[in-house]
Amino acid sequence: MKRYASIALIALFVAAIAVFTWQNLELVTVSFFSIHLTLRLALLVVLVYVLGMLTGGMLLALLRRAARHANPA
Repeated sequence: MKRYASIALIALFVAAIAVFTWQNLELVTVSFFSIHLTLRLALLVVLVYVLGMLTGGMLLALLRRAARHANPA
């Protein structure tokens, strides 16, 4: 039963992503200093999400390492 609930939840999540992508196909231009990028809004959201995961993961690892070295057990 738990397996079917997980599959249903994943299918719902994938459907939500597909709808989001379909509704956000317009092009947006992002500027950073003198760099200008034009890409789809849905792709921009995914890229920002992935960058957030990476930086958050790195920050968490850095904090864990600092705490481990500050309190040697």
